[in-house]
Amino acid sequence: MTSTTREVAAVVVPQKGLGGDLRAIKIVVQRDLIRTFQDRLRFVSVLVQPLLFLFVLGAGLGTLTKGATGSLDLQTFMFPGILATSTLFTAIFSAVSIVWDREFGFLREMLVAPVRRSSIILGKALAGATLATIQGVVVLALAPLVDVPLTVGLAATLMAEVFLLSFMLTAFGLAIVARIKQVQTVMGLLQVLLLPLSFLSGALFPLSNLPSWLSIAVKLNPLTYGVQPVRTAVFDHLDVTPEVRARLNPPLTWDGWIVPTWLQLVLVAVIGIVLLGIAVRQFQKVE
Repeated sequence: MTSTTREVAAVVVPQKGLGGDLRAIKIVVQRDLIRTFQDRLRFVSVLVQPLLFLFVLGAGLGTLTKGATGSLDLQTFMFPGILATSTLFTAIFSAVSIVWDREFGFLREMLVAPVRRSSIILGKALAGATLATIQGVVVLALAPLVDVPLTVGLAATLMAEVFLLSFMLTAFGLAIVARIKQVQTVMGLLQVLLLPLSFLSGALFPLSNLPSWLSIAVKLNPLTYGVQPVRTAVFDHLDVTPEVRARLNPPLTWDGWIVPTWLQLVLVAVIGIVLLGIAVRQFQKVE
């Protein structure tokens, strides 16, 4: 009787390193992009709200505000704010996918991978920012329909600002959902947060002559510092009188001091990084 011996293949677990983390980030981004583009109904449905605000609400309210906006159509005024806030739902709800992954067990497979957990969170943030920016490109293509002169320079500026804003919003969503285990819980929580963030950002109304309580709320809303640079970039390409510009696009001020656009964008970036750090810290505690 002869005995046979079987060779056992050695299992080599790669050590954690920068290369592995970069591959993990790439894979997470690719997975979220593929999953979203395969669900075309979801991608199309998120465009319904900005279209309703721009063409239905804008056209309807435009009949009431004639003269208040001078020579500028209300839809033209609303376009920058709608472009910026159109990324809100896509960016934050992209973070909800991490809760889906937890419920269906895929997150457990990612957690046992020999990569830092921070790379998973960063991949989710970049994926959400990319998806929201792609949606912003679709909304931006509607600019000529509302008399916004679209140039290559303006489009590049707006997309850079939208990506930065989308990154902050996705990081905000990740900081909220990092340790939540049920989709029902996070959906209800986000619904409570999204509308105040959107309406208190100054996206649908100018920042001049606001009641003091509303002015304070708008300036405390981090989304405002993403909406205002987008509106300023658009107004820089509009042919409007100084009076109309001062009324519809007044500068954002802190106690009378005008906050420059570059500082607003820096604030958005810093807030995004801080929120991402909070999300990473929360995710480190996930078991």
